[in-house]
Amino acid sequence: MGAPAAEKPLPFHLRGNYAPVQEEVTLTDLRVEGAIPPELRGLFVRNGPNPRSGSSAHWFVGDGMLHGIRFEAGRAAWYRNRWLRTRSFNEDPPPALISPDGTVDRSVAVANTHIVRHAGRILALVESSFPTQVTPGLDTIGLHDFGGRLTTAMTAHPKLCPLTGEMHFFGYGFFPPYLTYHRVDATGALVQSEEIPVKGPTMIHDFAITEHHVLFLDLPVVFDLEKAMAGLAPQSASAGAEQRGDGLPYHWSDDYGARIGVMPRGAGAESLRWFEISPCYIFHPFNAFETDDGRIVLDVCRYPKLWATNSGEFDSARPHRFTINLAAGSVAETPLFDDAAEFPRIDDRRAGVRARYGYAAANPPVGDFERQGRPIIVKYDLTAGTRQVHDLGGRVPSEAVFAPAQATAGEDEGWLIAYAFDEARGASDVVILDAQHIERAPVATIHLPRRVPYGFHGNWFPDE
Repeated sequence: MGAPAAEKPLPFHLRGNYAPVQEEVTLTDLRVEGAIPPELRGLFVRNGPNPRSGSSAHWFVGDGMLHGIRFEAGRAAWYRNRWLRTRSFNEDPPPALISPDGTVDRSVAVANTHIVRHAGRILALVESSFPTQVTPGLDTIGLHDFGGRLTTAMTAHPKLCPLTGEMHFFGYGFFPPYLTYHRVDATGALVQSEEIPVKGPTMIHDFAITEHHVLFLDLPVVFDLEKAMAGLAPQSASAGAEQRGDGLPYHWSDDYGARIGVMPRGAGAESLRWFEISPCYIFHPFNAFETDDGRIVLDVCRYPKLWATNSGEFDSARPHRFTINLAAGSVAETPLFDDAAEFPRIDDRRAGVRARYGYAAANPPVGDFERQGRPIIVKYDLTAGTRQVHDLGGRVPSEAVFAPAQATAGEDEGWLIAYAFDEARGASDVVILDAQHIERAPVATIHLPRRVPYGFHGNWFPDE
């Protein structure tokens, strides 16, 4: 008899702290090191994939799970985690987002990417589907389609305008219309839907707004219909794709090109202008704003290429600036910093206007367990071109979210909150840093008795 075949390693998103947890808990009497600022009254919650079955074809497609911690009067009142009870979670077998005849069902949602609050509603988001509304206690209410007015998907990265109270978002599609822009007024009513012409079915993860414009990213990661249809077939080649973590039907295109679209807010697609840029991919901007001389500045984390071989491979993104000269019809590109950084955030009260400071997690590339280097949280001065760092002593941080000290506090006057995985403990902490002095020891560290798997995006929801 020959030697048994070597067992193939699991893809990165199913091992280590990427692996899902299998229990929902509510924990109180949490151990705190330091002092939680009494001004922090509200909910810090983060979303991420956590496949109930323990397996998924790609990091991006597991069932959504929320991890939340409630702050009250200088204490951590509770931590709890809850799966999103979507159709994908509740039905067995899970329904297909794309049926064999090509029909797309936007009510099928894992809701695993982000969570936002607008007009009194808390919405868990995934860019393929309708949003899922949840309670402040993280229980699922159900789908929200803005009274039936939303007929496309909703991005996981809507933008809340601090000047008007509006929420701007878009939905991209596998089939025409490939991109649709939406605007929701301050009361939560969907008041504008506008088809945006793009060349094909691209993966448009995020976008940006300024005080007077909306910016769209039309980039060369494109939908692969053949791969999507293969994934619907029983016992298809997708089983091998799952072993590689290559289960997302998108790939890099050398022919598609890259461009930024600029459209005045409140206008229609006839006012849209496109600006060609060098091929790249962008998951996340920091922010965009208008200068006094009429230019638009867009700061992002930029990948030179993404998924050229398969969708289970991730390289590094670096902070990068695009300056759009509307009068000349040109774009200038400038590298900002050399950190391998992702999950860029700002003080959200500065969304669409000039923000001096940005925050990001600078870690080894996603899934790279062998690369040496200490994960850090970075604070960028986007005006002065300088940076400060917080070294977590080997703990790996998730996205750092800014919480202002109070509603009228100045930019950067508040705290950064992040989950951080401590491999030595096999558990996670919630770290609170003074945003103005992030190099200092944490103001407070809440030691959780369990781990929070690496995930995607979260938010701070102060008590209203």
